[in-house]
This record gives sequence, structure tokens and C-alpha cells, in this order.
Amino acid sequence: MNRKWWHGKVAYQVYPKSFCDSNGDGIGDLKGIISKLDYLKDLGVDIIWLSPCYVSPLADQGYDIADYYNIDPRFGTMADMETLIAEAKKRDIGILMDLVVNHCSDEHEWFKKACADPDGRCGKFFYIEKRRPDGSLPCNWRSCFGGPVWDKLPGHDDLYYLHTFHKKQPDLNWENPELREEVYKMMNWWLDKGLAGFRIDAIINIKKVLPFKDYPADRSDGLSSTASMLKEQTGIGAFLGEMRDRTFKPHNSFSVGEVFDEKPEEIPEFIGDNGYFSSMFDFSETVFGRSPLGSYADSGITPDDYKRCVFQTQWQIGDIGMISNIIENHDESRGVSRYIPEGDVTPTSKKMLAALYFLLKGLPWIYQGQEIGMENISFDSIDEVDDISTIDSYRVARAAGLSEKEALRAVEKSSRDNARTPFQWDGSENAGFTTGKPWLRVNPNYTEINLADQKDDPDSVFNFYRQLTRLRKNPDYQETLTYGRLVPYLEDRHNVMAYLRQSESQSILVMGNFQKEPQILPLPSVPKKILLNNLHDLKLDSENVTLDGYQVIVAEL
Repeated sequence: MNRKWWHGKVAYQVYPKSFCDSNGDGIGDLKGIISKLDYLKDLGVDIIWLSPCYVSPLADQGYDIADYYNIDPRFGTMADMETLIAEAKKRDIGILMDLVVNHCSDEHEWFKKACADPDGRCGKFFYIEKRRPDGSLPCNWRSCFGGPVWDKLPGHDDLYYLHTFHKKQPDLNWENPELREEVYKMMNWWLDKGLAGFRIDAIINIKKVLPFKDYPADRSDGLSSTASMLKEQTGIGAFLGEMRDRTFKPHNSFSVGEVFDEKPEEIPEFIGDNGYFSSMFDFSETVFGRSPLGSYADSGITPDDYKRCVFQTQWQIGDIGMISNIIENHDESRGVSRYIPEGDVTPTSKKMLAALYFLLKGLPWIYQGQEIGMENISFDSIDEVDDISTIDSYRVARAAGLSEKEALRAVEKSSRDNARTPFQWDGSENAGFTTGKPWLRVNPNYTEINLADQKDDPDSVFNFYRQLTRLRKNPDYQETLTYGRLVPYLEDRHNVMAYLRQSESQSILVMGNFQKEPQILPLPSVPKKILLNNLHDLKLDSENVTLDGYQVIVAEL
């Protein structure tokens, strides 16, 4: 692949509302992020992705944008954003903003004008339809947050607008070239301000199968997931290629797509040398085990399942481009609570999981709090939940016959609120996140899991992440860990995840024991040097290594 400026970087996602509150109103803000830039630089971060901080009614926590050209006062001002970009640049850190253009907010000027004049210019920016002759809605698709994708257009009893997500998130009509021009103008305005690029939200959804039609119902509500439509979708490349050529390419910017349901044969088009995006996230392990019936019926994921998902993606990508590797983000539960078996979540197992994903081929992403091992939170009542997706999942679970307690336990495992609790800076009140009342409950374990306790502890999860970022950037190993091929090792061994990163002149072994019982494992060759070990002891001879429970080693062979 052609080498790019962002290869070999470490990326970090900030969820602004929960990161750091500078003014005591209980909501994280841009000045709070600015105050932590030196912390992120010390961690080893080169790229920061900000979840949305545009003007928004926050029906979906900012992913419903009412004004693409202004910062929501909750988070600060445009001057604060310009300062953040400039201060980050001084530290060789690039800022990415979230690009949410499958939909906007129903409070956006475009949608207000569409309601006033559905046949006018802005009316054509959206999908506005009448009921079918038989009285049914234009199609039977289910919104990602429950219920039909169609709602009455305000002020018009005979017209309906499409929203594949929340009803306050009307879908934008990408078939309309005027709409696309508005999007590109906005993107270039931000890139001209000095953004390093964008993370692109829900981008696969911008292309609909038209004309609208029904798909077989997959639940008792008679509706069908939009995934059925996306499987038939073709032609999205015309939109994405145009976006690339009009925005990313002229600015040499970085772009990472939230891409679901892509077809394997399309991967070169998405992230090849002339791909639509610089990179896209690997979601294979995050969606594994999910049930179309709802999260209450999810099957979970075992260590062997996790390994197979990761290796399958690595095999599919090969040398086509750079995948973006995660264990969590703002839309997922905490990775240590999902991928480590229940009861085995410890600092040791957290470090093992960190090493296994962080040294894969591709771009490693850290989600805020992941570097200190933040965990899922428990709910005592559905009333404690903020996330609209979790609330809908709870409703679906109750409709399926689960008791209140059973439904709550079922949905809390996958709730997006798990990742949105405030960052745990220290053991003081509200975890040092705010001097006011936090907008979302702080995880009660903040007195045991916080940055202040870990920062000066050489054996902490935080300092293990610092070792990982430094290893990836070490000139002695950077070439191999950035561009070297990935070769699975002991692929069929139960509860073992191991692989080699190989270049022409070097071979690095990453090997983890994904269980609490020790395992004796054969070595491919005698290690020259142990580069990382999450435990102090190591039992090693010329042929075998004995790994204790959740021990991981990184060795130069």
C-alpha cells in the first residue's frame, strides 16, 4: 500500500460531554479537553476524534445536528474550538470531528424549511412521501431506535418523512446533488479551519434502495431491520468517491468510516490506495453474537470467538489498507466487560486484552477511560438510563416477556451508557470530572479505578498503555508493527490468542493466555528479547513458555 502521513499513529476518542468539565455545570466541554492535551500527548496520542459538539437538541447526544457551523454553547464557543485545534497542532496532535450527514436534526434550518414548503428546495433535501394507495406506510423498515422509519411531517397530515434513526433525526436525501454540495461546502469549511479530518458516522446508510419497498418482517412488530435493505444496496461508491475527491483529497486529510454491512469485495474501494476513506473500523467482534430479536437475546462472545473475528478481519484486509482496531467506543459497552469472561476482569486481564488488540496490523484506537480500565456500570432502574437505544432495548425485552429485573440485566450489558459515564480522573467527589452535578451518574468504582491512582504506578493499566504506544513508535520496531504482515499462531489452541508481526528482517510474537488457568505453549523460536510482559515472572525455556492466567508477552524472535 502507499504510505501515508497517518500510518503508525495512535488515535483516541473523546466523548466531550463526559471527558472533563471546566466550568462546573456537570457537562464536559472544549476547555476541559484543552486542559488535558498534555495528558493525551504523554499517553502517546497523535489523533483525537471528538464526538459531536455542534449545536444540537441532544435527542441522540449530539448525533442530531441542528447547525453544522456552530459549537453548542454547552461545550463552549467557536473560539474554544479554534484554540483546541491550534493547541493540539502545537503538540503534533490532529483533531477529527464527527461527520454526521446521513441525517440532521429536525431542528435544523433545512428541515424547518422543508416542513414549511415540502415541494421547495429544502423539501428535496429529505425523503418526504405519502402513504401508499392501500393506506400503508411507504415501506416497513424499522428505525434503529424502534418503531417505523416514517413519521408525519409536522404541519402535514398526508406527508411522512424518513428517519432511519430517531424521529428527531430526519434522513438527508443524498440522491439530490444540491444537498451533496451543501455537505461538501460544510466539510471544506471545517477542513480549512485546520481539522486533520473526520470520523464519518453511519455512512453506509446514505444510499437507500429505491423505490421504497417492504422486506420480510423479522420481529412481531411486522417491521424489518434496515440491514435487509442495506444487503441489496448498490451504487454508494458514486457518493463516497465524490465526497473523497471534493473534500479529503484536496486537504490530504484523514478519514475513518463507521462502516457496517460492507461486502468483502468492496474493501479495496473503501480503504485501498484510492479508497473512499483512509481507514474504517473493524466491528466484526463488536457485532458478534447480536440477535435480530434484540439485545436481550444476544449470545455474548467467548475468547475463541473474539480471536476468530479479529483474525478473519486481518485476513480479509491483508495489505489492502489500514483497518482501525478498537475494543470499545461511545456506542459500545466497555471492552474489558465484554471480551473478558465475567469474574475474570482484573488489571492483569485488562492489560492482556490491551496488548492483543493494540499490536494488530492497523491503526489502534483508545476510547476515553479505556487506558485506565474503566468498566461497565450497573443500573438499579431503567429510570437511571439516558441512552435512547438502551431504553428501546428494554422495551423490546419487556415485550418479549422478560421481567423488569431480567430486562434490566439483559440490556445493561450492551448499554451505550456504559461508555458514557464520566472519565474517572481521581478518587475525589464525582471522580474529579466536575465540581457540579454530573449529567450522567459516575461509575461507583471510581474510588478503585482512576487515573490519579494509576499514573505513578508502573504496574497500572494506564502505564501498560503508555508502554504499548511507545513500543509501536520505537524506531527499532515501528516498521514491523506498522507495516509487517500478521500471521496467526496456535490459531486452534483453546483460549490462546497469538500472532506474529513479521517484516523482512524482523519477527515479533504477541501471545496471550485468555483464561485464568496457566497454559504451557510452544514457541515458534527462541526469543531474543522480551519486549512486554504484563506479569513480573516468566517461565521460559528454549521450546516452551508457561503463561499464567491472562498473561501476555510480546517478544522479538
